[in-house]
Amino acid sequence: MKYYIVIPAHNEQDLIGLTLQSLVSQTVLPSKVVVVNDNSTDKTEEVVLGFAKENPFISVVNKTSDAIHMPGSKVIQAFQKGFETLDSDYDIIVKIDGDLIFPPNYFETIIKHFESDPKVGMVGGFCYIEKNGDWILENLTDKDHIRGALKAYRKATYQQIGGLRPAMGWDTVDELLCKYYDWKIVTDESLHVKHLKPTGANYNKTARYKQGEAFYTIGYGFWITAIASAKLAMMKKKPFLFLDYIRGFWKAKKAKTPLLVTPEQAKFIRNYRFQKMKQKLF
Repeated sequence: MKYYIVIPAHNEQDLIGLTLQSLVSQTVLPSKVVVVNDNSTDKTEEVVLGFAKENPFISVVNKTSDAIHMPGSKVIQAFQKGFETLDSDYDIIVKIDGDLIFPPNYFETIIKHFESDPKVGMVGGFCYIEKNGDWILENLTDKDHIRGALKAYRKATYQQIGGLRPAMGWDTVDELLCKYYDWKIVTDESLHVKHLKPTGANYNKTARYKQGEAFYTIGYGFWITAIASAKLAMMKKKPFLFLDYIRGFWKAKKAKTPLLVTPEQAKFIRNYRFQKMKQKLF
């Protein structure tokens, strides 16, 4: 199976080389890698061009955007810019961040999962961060969720879910829509990916309400939002984030912010989330 990779990158000169080196060292090489140089003020483009000279499947696309790192919208707009440069001769489309180091067998293993079952729509490994000299699991989500930093989609799945939404919550909506359309999601705990920057390290303070807004636009409703907000705040060990998330939800509701899904999909999502919660409680 052929896989294409798109990497949104903003000021990643110190890390993008490590990511690209891990990609050119894969046991099964990507057919194309597009790095979207998103308004960088450093030497990100030079680093990528250096790799492109030796690896013709690597290319760079330049994009101008706001320098503020608002979660969701900026990165997916950059991804879309790169995706639009690709042809449709791929089996798997991959979105990754420019601060990851993949083990050499990562994509060979990802491909095997897709080949094992035609109903597998998404596959991913797990992010690990360095702490006191050890690489530990970046434990921000459930084990059945694929982190936004390393998403791999079957072509048919990507097309059916309508691509990626340029808004915070995109990396939850995609999986919920996979469930809606009866695709399987596979997470492989044997695939340890080094995540060199902690999630959210560059987020602007104005982004703190965005998580609650995302819960609203996904169609969670208040009670699921409250439970999800409490859980996420505890996982991040910042209990007061709960209040920010709830404020974000009510702000979005008051503003009648458009949902990222249809009413029918939102109803499915709420039922699915309630069922998952029941399974954990009983």
